Amino acid sequence: MSNRPLLNAGNYSPHYGASESGNNNDTPILPYSDEQSRAFTEKRLLRKLDLRVAFLVLIYIMNYMDRSNAAAARLRGFEEDLDMKGNQFNTLISILYVGYVLMQAPSNIFLDRMKRPSLYLSSCMAIWGAITLFIGTVQTYHAALILRFLLGFVEAAFFPGAVFLLSQWYKRNELGLRTALLTCGSSVSNAFSALIASGILAGLDGTLGFTAWRWLFLVEGTLTIIVAVCAIWILPDFPLTPSVWLSPDEQILAKRRMEEDAAAGNEDQSKHVEGFSGLSDAVMDWRVWWLGVTLSFMTASLSFGNFFPTLSATMGYNATISLLLCAPPWILGTATSFFVARHSDVTGDRFWHITGPLLLGIVGFVIAISTMNTAVRYLSLFFMTQSSVAYVIFLTWALNTFSQSRSKRAAAIALINSMATFGNIGASYFWPSNWGPSYVNSYLICILTSTISIAMCWAFRQHLSRCNGAAEAEEHALGLPKGFRYLL
Repeated sequence: MSNRPLLNAGNYSPHYGASESGNNNDTPILPYSDEQSRAFTEKRLLRKLDLRVAFLVLIYIMNYMDRSNAAAARLRGFEEDLDMKGNQFNTLISILYVGYVLMQAPSNIFLDRMKRPSLYLSSCMAIWGAITLFIGTVQTYHAALILRFLLGFVEAAFFPGAVFLLSQWYKRNELGLRTALLTCGSSVSNAFSALIASGILAGLDGTLGFTAWRWLFLVEGTLTIIVAVCAIWILPDFPLTPSVWLSPDEQILAKRRMEEDAAAGNEDQSKHVEGFSGLSDAVMDWRVWWLGVTLSFMTASLSFGNFFPTLSATMGYNATISLLLCAPPWILGTATSFFVARHSDVTGDRFWHITGPLLLGIVGFVIAISTMNTAVRYLSLFFMTQSSVAYVIFLTWALNTFSQSRSKRAAAIALINSMATFGNIGASYFWPSNWGPSYVNSYLICILTSTISIAMCWAFRQHLSRCNGAAEAEEHALGLPKGFRYLL
């Protein structure tokens, strides 16, 4: 498949309901072509869809909460009760991402061929909720290690699957804000899971003979299963799947919007490729590997999030206060992500909206290195959480870059996320206890990985700019209308 950005727009009509010469797809033409009627229907469609996507955010909050609760449990005897020594806790954090790597690509390829992604994602959620619950009952380190691996294996289905699901409903200029809405689940989880954990750890210790950290896994696992059951009826399926919550006009428009956004150039959005063509196309495209390595470095620079309660505890407060202090920095990071993502959509810029937050994160790392003063060190945490905004915009950039082919996009998202997971596997060892409480070496590694990811984003931007320039020159020479352009 050609990577050239110019699309053949000769047989494409951008007008909703208008006839298309040579149209051989099965999409019915709506009985009206009036722009006001379309705008009204589209507004109604997006409102319904946004409400259901909001439930995806709740699922991602539970996903991240079940993944990161080990860091909070560490403050109340998790390591001691399971007799962990040396870097065993770091290995416990890292092993989850090994499961992630193995499952993300196969899961998304399977999801692309399903008619009911809502059922698939809900089932995976119920399973990981049960695994979280079982972690609360383990008696040995090795049992916890096995369950953490299985947790990552099952959780891997959700995030790349949810991002792919969004890309099947929203146009390129709508994806940034919705991806931010989804991804903010991790920041919200970091903020409020700390608050929930502080309440559970302080209030349930010793109840029914269970220690506090066991209650943390038991309660959060049970909540996840309850949310999973509700998700079966709430999550959206693909636009091609009939939905009782959409009117016929809204269903037709949902499919037509995606066809328009792809500009009917390289591959129809509704077309399923034979075998594993989408996967092979993604594997053969060097841009997938470049973005995957870039995101791997970026993920490594964000590894402080996995140890945020530990970093908060270095300020000298008890476990409850340390957990409460985790919330404000992540709340600010969440609020910032909405503003930055919306501005990125409006301006059509991706690179600078990635670079800005990463530079703020570097400022936070430098501040943390320079002092052990409690107030200043706490301020550094606010700067660090800003760097997580870059992750949101980067994912949107990747979706935009592979927006012409549904099958390739599904495989590309999974491969990029899988490669990014290697950053989490290695970064789990960036924060050994003997480097604390200053963690200077850890912050230096975060500065290095942030800088590398910025440089790789810049190189990718230059490549896309050259592609856009070549497409514009070809259109001008051949007298063609303006075609597809990569967002920079």
